[in-house]
Amino acid sequence: MNIQLGRLVLLDTSVVVHLARQDFTGREIEKRFNLTGRAERPLISTITEGELLGLAKYWKWGKAKIGIPNAIMDELVRVEASHREIIEIYAELYAEGRSNGLPCGENDLWIAATAKAANAVLLTCDDHFDWLHSRHITRIYIPEAPKQSESAPQNEG
Repeated sequence: MNIQLGRLVLLDTSVVVHLARQDFTGREIEKRFNLTGRAERPLISTITEGELLGLAKYWKWGKAKIGIPNAIMDELVRVEASHREIIEIYAELYAEGRSNGLPCGENDLWIAATAKAANAVLLTCDDHFDWLHSRHITRIYIPEAPKQSESAPQNEG
């Protein structure tokens, strides 16, 4: 699936992780969607920012390695999760998911609410957004490349 010119794009945490790692999946995402060359810069939720920095600390990325996702985030348009419309959409998604026993983490719901409020296409490598797709948001699922020689940096300094 291609993204129409002029359509906003919101990056999920999983996508930014791959871009920061500069692994095969990250390079394919950049190549396929030309994120750095788009006229309209991709969006990032403040929820993704927190999640990403939390993962970097969990994986014990050193100061230099944490600089990579920070540099990526500096090039994106930051969307505050505190906007009233995002909060209202989050509440609707939360209630629907809970009422119907649908799986979705709270961070994922915030990110989905941000995509819906911005009328943005959500790029993700997670299948957690499956029940939200087409009913609430437009998302493009990007399968991760099999992990062979490239693995998550666990203890890089």
